[in-house]
Amino acid sequence: MNHPPAMTLRFPAEWEPQDAVLLAWPHEQTDWQPILQQVFRVYIELVRQISRFEAVIIITPQPKGVQVLLTNEQIDLTQIFIVSIETNDTWVRDFGPITIFSNNRPVFLDFTFNGWGGKFAAEKDNQATKQLNQITALQNCRYKKIALTLEGGSIESDGAGTLLTTSACLLNPNRNPHLDKNGIIAELKKHFGCDHILWLDHGWLAGDDTDSHIDTLARLCPDNTILYVRCDDKKDQHYTELKRMEQQLQEFTTRTDAPFQLIPLPWPQAHFDEGERLPATYANFLVINGAVLVPTYDDPADELALSTISQVFPDRDIIGIDCQTLIKQHGSLHCITMQLPQGILSWTH
Repeated sequence: MNHPPAMTLRFPAEWEPQDAVLLAWPHEQTDWQPILQQVFRVYIELVRQISRFEAVIIITPQPKGVQVLLTNEQIDLTQIFIVSIETNDTWVRDFGPITIFSNNRPVFLDFTFNGWGGKFAAEKDNQATKQLNQITALQNCRYKKIALTLEGGSIESDGAGTLLTTSACLLNPNRNPHLDKNGIIAELKKHFGCDHILWLDHGWLAGDDTDSHIDTLARLCPDNTILYVRCDDKKDQHYTELKRMEQQLQEFTTRTDAPFQLIPLPWPQAHFDEGERLPATYANFLVINGAVLVPTYDDPADELALSTISQVFPDRDIIGIDCQTLIKQHGSLHCITMQLPQGILSWTH
């Protein structure tokens, strides 16, 4: 009897070619309302920079308003696709589509988003991927609803079978209480085709609402490299946990049992808002075609962060984006973006 060939799944790395970056625009019904004009400046700069290299898809309940705003900023709209979709907030890394390739064909995986364990309202955000998949420009991409609670910021892929995550997030009972670690591993293998899953058991940032998303702490990069945050200030509340995280990273090996090349990112000085420490991190960068967008914080460590990341991505422009406003809502640049790999967009503007 002839059996059909096994389906091949692959979760592409962020540094692979992309068609677009997805953004969810801030509006009056989001938590950005008190500082809306400030956060608009960040998003405008993001659109300006990303659209130099690839398309930008913006979801918003107010498409006309966003179009007028970008037009007034002299931004070329030929690279911009604005879609009318209601959202609770703007953290599209965590409620947007996670794209895999199934037999080389792109698929939007639509996981459940529950507001990072029920901390925030998420009913509109949780419908966004399904609605996005219905637009004409994305008809190249299949859609699959997954009955698992998972956020894009909680997983990192090298595109070749390795997945990096944190036990603090994925094993938190506020996500999938019916599954133990083995159950989560089985789900990750089933949906992403990954056979080498690395679990960080240490590392956190004060002010982080995500239960320690991996994209705030350590990032898989080309050539078996990991960029990670390191705190050298023994008086800082993060010192011990991040030292333990570093030690665990040193123990990790690749699929071929080789050590990773570990490159530490600098530690920004403590940033506060009304007495509350904010989760400033340089690990929250975004890789796009031809560039890496790096969060900056008007901090003495900004320049070192940019130069460190340039060592790992020598063929790309390294562009700093001022994210002092973003961290006031406890996230940064990677958290508000989601890359869409090459092959999903049939451009019909």
